[in-house]
Amino acid sequence: MAETTTVTGVLAELAALEDPKARAVNERHGDDHGVNLGALRAIAKRLKTQQDLARELWATGDGAARLVALLICRPRAFERDELDTMLRESRTPKVHDWLVNYVVKKSPHAEALRVAWTADPDPVVASAGWALTTERVAKKPDGLDLDGLLDVIEARMKDAPDRLQWAMNHCLAQIGISHPDRRARALDIGERLEVLKDYPTPPNCTSPYAPIWITEMVRRQAA
Repeated sequence: MAETTTVTGVLAELAALEDPKARAVNERHGDDHGVNLGALRAIAKRLKTQQDLARELWATGDGAARLVALLICRPRAFERDELDTMLRESRTPKVHDWLVNYVVKKSPHAEALRVAWTADPDPVVASAGWALTTERVAKKPDGLDLDGLLDVIEARMKDAPDRLQWAMNHCLAQIGISHPDRRARALDIGERLEVLKDYPTPPNCTSPYAPIWITEMVRRQAA
């Protein structure tokens, strides 16, 4: 047990779990790890919360090690500038998403970072700001300018880079789902812009095309 609580031990364990086929699949989605996420979560569950080890694992730059770091860290222990640096270092989708969802959303700096990141010229950084905004749209909308958000989405989403476009589209859908008084406008924007309208959606999954997404989620809420 002792050796796996060192950076060297964790990296060795992750290396032993490396699956070339899994890496090939993940790389097609822009990720850079080849470890099954269930096995990776099992390692993190065994390690429990270890903030110092989390920081050390993050510093390795290894994709799988960073995912473990995000699962064993203490989100409220990070300073705002530290989280900002970590996000800018997170160029793969899985690390980026886990950092935002598992760490930043639980941080006391989440709102300040949301405002700063949404206005950032880097579209990947901005996408994190929009993800945090979507969280507020759903859970803490008081103080948000929902009409202003719809204005920005209407003007910019169509031509936004992929990651930013996806995040803005999620925000659009969430406004339509959570706020009946803005639903008609959200549906109209989605229908006119047609973002992700032809996105390949597996059977039994909801399309990310906002009009379908909004309509389906509202139907489920009413059921």
